[in-house]
Amino acid sequence: MTISPEQTAWFAETFSTLADNVELALLGKRHVVELVLATAISGGHVLLEDYPGTGKTALARTIAQTIHGTSTRIQFTPDLLPGDVTGISVYDQKHGEFEFHAGPVFANVVLADEINRASPKTQSALLEVMEEGNVTVDGVTRPVGSPFLVLATQNPIEQSGTYRLPEAQLDRFMIKTAIGYPDDASTVRILQGITSPRGPVPPVIEASMMVTMGEIARTVFVNPLLLDYMVRLVNATRAASEVRLGVSVRGAIALSKLATTWAAAHGRGYVVPDDVRDLVEPAFAHRLVLEPEAEFDGVTASEVIAQILLDVPVPVENGAA
Repeated sequence: MTISPEQTAWFAETFSTLADNVELALLGKRHVVELVLATAISGGHVLLEDYPGTGKTALARTIAQTIHGTSTRIQFTPDLLPGDVTGISVYDQKHGEFEFHAGPVFANVVLADEINRASPKTQSALLEVMEEGNVTVDGVTRPVGSPFLVLATQNPIEQSGTYRLPEAQLDRFMIKTAIGYPDDASTVRILQGITSPRGPVPPVIEASMMVTMGEIARTVFVNPLLLDYMVRLVNATRAASEVRLGVSVRGAIALSKLATTWAAAHGRGYVVPDDVRDLVEPAFAHRLVLEPEAEFDGVTASEVIAQILLDVPVPVENGAA
């Protein structure tokens, strides 16, 4: 089944409305908002590595409000236990049985703040839920919700007392991006809003509609030539001299899913090369493990990807062909 023109128009209009609504709380960051929304619709999760005070909490809360869903925030600390994330069974003496107390991971949007401050065991508990979409405690499996988006944050300026996420765990995130500081005009508007604060943003759609949008995005047409282009980009990351470990098959799948959502969000029923090129860095950069010599020379994953985009030929045929 291929996406219809009516579905394409509805998708693009709804996506734009979602982004407009979220941007009310995150001024001047349209591209980041669209990236995160596309990831949520594609069924992925986001790693935000950014400085304090850039609006990461506001982004998570506003997305939940926009889709009329639920949101929670988990502050990761070294003493946080897996049960503090997933929930635990507590013995009820009155009824003589164990009762499950759900953890904060049971929400549509979960902000995992400073995920690298928790122990690897606790990190793994969250990452397992991200992959499976459910929590199993005492042999009972419980779905965490649908849609389900984890926004995990890392602070790039403080490494003391942190546990670096292993490469295999980084691979679980569909994209890695940063919000960054707003421009001067947006900062002025933010300061003006302090004197006349507004309440929560109004919901635009129901949470279940995000799932529907994901199903529609999967019907977007991808030309086999573009699939081959994605594979050649992946292979180029593995062959680059500066890279010790290239992009996995999971990374290729993430790029493909994102590209179909990105195309539908921009009013097309088919993927074009620019969709792929727009998404390569957020989808691939955090999956690359550079050679120590390259890191010592100051080479970054973004620079490697930029060079790969220059070196790998782009298909000349239109994506709709």
